[in-house]
Amino acid sequence: MCSTKAVWIQRMLLASILVSLAVPILEWGFNAQMSWRQLGVDYLVAMVYALSIGSMLTLLLSGTWVALSRLNTGLRWTIRAALIVAGTALGCLAAGLVLLAVYGRNYAYWTCFVGSFRIGVVLSVFCVALLTMYERYKTQMRITETQLKAKELERERALKLATEARLSSLESRIHPHFLFNTINSVSSLIHDEPQRAERMLNQMADLLRFSLDSAQRGLVRLERELRIVEDYLEIEKARFGDRLRYEIVVPDAVLQAAVPPLSLQTLVENSVKYAVSPRRQGATIEIFARASGGLLILQVRDDGPGFPNTALPAGHGLNNLQERLTTLFGPKGSVNVTSEGSGALVTIQMPFVTESQKPAPAHPVESNDAAVRL
Repeated sequence: MCSTKAVWIQRMLLASILVSLAVPILEWGFNAQMSWRQLGVDYLVAMVYALSIGSMLTLLLSGTWVALSRLNTGLRWTIRAALIVAGTALGCLAAGLVLLAVYGRNYAYWTCFVGSFRIGVVLSVFCVALLTMYERYKTQMRITETQLKAKELERERALKLATEARLSSLESRIHPHFLFNTINSVSSLIHDEPQRAERMLNQMADLLRFSLDSAQRGLVRLERELRIVEDYLEIEKARFGDRLRYEIVVPDAVLQAAVPPLSLQTLVENSVKYAVSPRRQGATIEIFARASGGLLILQVRDDGPGFPNTALPAGHGLNNLQERLTTLFGPKGSVNVTSEGSGALVTIQMPFVTESQKPAPAHPVESNDAAVRL
């Protein structure tokens, strides 16, 4: 039930207007010949009674209704019923005094009091019961809404934590594979070219530092990613020699774009493994980047043997990259792999953002496995 006097007064005024309207409407329903003047007079009389009774009920109940909630059910409702009867009686007495002042001795005060009290008690009980049910329903709705908001906040918090954990898990699957291949490339030079191997170890240290730092950031500048890609290619070039040829064509306008760490390196590593490594003549790897319609588009093309059109099992490099993009950007992040006769073209598409604009992880979405060669 409403607990402040201001709310009680608002409810009382509204109930008085509605109850008062019921009197002339009922009279007109039983006697359609009644004049509009008489209906108006009866409405004003009913309004006097409604306001008087409503005021008394507000005075008696507004400060006690909530306080009585501490009592047991039987005693609580007994006291409330007594207050409703008392408020109705006092209201009828007060309204009778007003009408007595208007009509003078022609007004049968006690006769009208008895009749108005009988009707008033019924209407008072009905109105109080109606308001009680309304307030209970409103309170329950408010509690339910609060609970739903709390559950939604908990769900979003849990979803955010799960998303961040999933993203870290996907990145951690890539790092060991990447480091394993890099160490193999360096180890092949230790005995024959120790100075070059030392230089490669320094480059690998940079790669490892980049990998560890970027895991805390989520996104890195494309310019840094390209430096890491070039270091990786130089390490692999020490192993493959002239069999590995590469070209990087990236305009300055997109160097500040933010990308997932090791995303471009994953594509390059895929080409090295499947286009350069198994072929005597090796392959040429071309790296492109451009901006279009608010999107950043990265492409890696090689002239190797192409790729089989089969779905990639979960947990492999480019599939992990697709899941990372989906986790970060939702449907706006994608990896597409196509065969171009002799060779393959892998395209990454994501929103063009900078490190300062990087988005919060999108909700995890199950993505289809990409058809790649990894």
